Amino acid sequence: MSEVDMKELKKKLKNEKDVEIIDVRENEEVAQGKIPGAHHIPLGQIPGRVNEIDKNKHYYMVCRSGNRSGKAAMFLSEKGYNVTNVNGGMLEWEDEVEK
Repeated sequence: MSEVDMKELKKKLKNEKDVEIIDVRENEEVAQGKIPGAHHIPLGQIPGRVNEIDKNKHYYMVCRSGNRSGKAAMFLSEKGYNVTNVNGGMLEWEDEVEK
């Protein structure tokens, strides 16, 4: 499973089109704000919602600190998905958020 830090994800968001992000935090956490354009699928719902994730795309997995997103990334990676965990998570995000 590959990993990047939030600084690297920010560079990708600035320089590339169609960066796919999945935020695996719980509803009450996401209500406080998420990275603009991120898809929200709580960690516990990932197994039942894999049909919403395109195996032909690359996804960056985000949570509060990087722990839950790491679990989601490991699960999806084992299922053949192209995913990267974002270490530091939203604790390291310093830009605007979408509510």
